[in-house]
Amino acid sequence: MQDLDNRGGQKKVPEASGKSALSFSELDLDERLTRALSDVGFSSCTPIQAETLPLLLNGTDVAGQAQTGTGKTAAYLLAMLNTLLKDDISKVGFFKGEKSLPRGLVVAPTRELAIQIYNDLEVLGKNANLSYALVYGGIDYETQKIKASQKVDILIGTPGRLIDFFKQGIFSLKNVKALVLDEADRMFDLGFIKDLRFLLRRVPAPSKRLTMLFSATLSFRVNELAYEHMNNPHTVRIKPDQRIAEKIEQKLYHVASSEKIKLLVGILQGFENVRAIVFVNTKRTGTTLVRFLKANGCHARALSGDVAQDKRQKLIQDFKEGRLDVVVATDVAARGLHIPGVELVINYDLPQNNEDYVHRIGRTARAGASGSAVSFACEEFVFSLEDIEEYIGMKIPVSSVEESLMPDLKVPEKPEHRSLKKKDGFSKKNHSRSKKKL
Repeated sequence: MQDLDNRGGQKKVPEASGKSALSFSELDLDERLTRALSDVGFSSCTPIQAETLPLLLNGTDVAGQAQTGTGKTAAYLLAMLNTLLKDDISKVGFFKGEKSLPRGLVVAPTRELAIQIYNDLEVLGKNANLSYALVYGGIDYETQKIKASQKVDILIGTPGRLIDFFKQGIFSLKNVKALVLDEADRMFDLGFIKDLRFLLRRVPAPSKRLTMLFSATLSFRVNELAYEHMNNPHTVRIKPDQRIAEKIEQKLYHVASSEKIKLLVGILQGFENVRAIVFVNTKRTGTTLVRFLKANGCHARALSGDVAQDKRQKLIQDFKEGRLDVVVATDVAARGLHIPGVELVINYDLPQNNEDYVHRIGRTARAGASGSAVSFACEEFVFSLEDIEEYIGMKIPVSSVEESLMPDLKVPEKPEHRSLKKKDGFSKKNHSRSKKKL
């Protein structure tokens, strides 16, 4: 699902891939929700929605697994909205003392995913007359604090910021009727499990709330979490053995590390008006690539974990709206980004984690579209190839490095070292000479 644009106008939200025979009109959904679905062109459920929504709307907890881009977010948001619309709030109210009492809580591992969930919620819940708040680290601390302290029906956030505000008494979790844990496997990967357990111990007992856990993989650790904090959850797996979307064309090049930049430029030059994400394993590599891409006529910018949140959001918005052609990213961008129209994903560095490969290339071929995923296997990272292929259950087709893909490169000018930059009208070199004269 897409987000709203900056003008407040609503963008068309494409349906996710893999339609089922079940239509939304056949479900016991509140009329305000079916109207919102109709407005954005949703008519039939995707497989994950068809399997989970009847259970959730009946009050059954669900642990769901499906490929990225298959409609998991819409499934749990519709269930949460429907639950709250049927809830009688007259007995409780919205405040307990000075604390806000949200009735819905969505916990996401990354800022980007939390933002995307909030945007989707505004689309699906536009007729519901409910209030929503979004909290995450890195930006707008006081603004988010004020918003979370007001009347809030659904609170979305990352673990750290949620716990921060909770400990300050900004809100209470005693009134949560519907809880979502999204990308649960990523919670473990990022070390959030203690924070997650902290929050889960402060919401009502599993029997008194609807709990939804969604994950790209339902590992032993995730299942353990589910059965510890859910009420007899029903497990739903959609094509668990098919880890890669059918419409992703994969390709592998065996190339020396020293030739990778040249091959990257050659591949990108073969596309016209391409929208691409290039994944690297380190921030330093990303910085180097952006310099080379810019020198060779490609409008590229870097996205890594230490980019300030406001700059990160501006970069993502520019990419979505076509003002930026290529994003060079570390794995911080591999989760939670739903950017329509990404035609190409390039693994400049093969990931060292099997699941990261799936999540990286899942940035293309979303919502039923097709896309390409190209990977470079160099002498430094080729060791992970065998494990990746075993994990995805197939050999990645190998292509030869043709001469046409290896153009002559323009080498970027070396960036001026900070120590040589002028400061207060004097350069470091001139300052040294002055000291000698003294």
